[in-house]
Amino acid sequence: METIKVLLGSVTVGNAGLTQDTTREVEFVGELLAENRQAGEHKGNITDTRGTIERLYRTEGGMLVVAVEHWSRWQGEPTEYDLHQVSERDLGPSGWYWQLGAEAGYGRPLTLAEALDPEQPTEPPSWAA
Repeated sequence: METIKVLLGSVTVGNAGLTQDTTREVEFVGELLAENRQAGEHKGNITDTRGTIERLYRTEGGMLVVAVEHWSRWQGEPTEYDLHQVSERDLGPSGWYWQLGAEAGYGRPLTLAEALDPEQPTEPPSWAA
């Protein structure tokens, strides 16, 4: 286990180059289990100027947390940092963080019922309830 530092909040660079930074550092002892990077979209196309990075950590106490960075390289658009406690269900094949879960070994093939579920795979995360 090591000391992990992640950000919470947002950073926005305005058109005149001014920066509004509301980030705070969060520090805990844990280990990185997996990372998932997704390109963003602009006008229906994949772009390399926006995207999402999710990192799954297990804390010293056994809690699973996901640090999410929604980043943008466009002036006036924020880069946002969030931190969420998750369950193994959230990391499973029908969970909110299924791609990250698959990277961490929580994945498995979908059952037929899961695949035919119209809500699959956008089940709200447990922390949103």
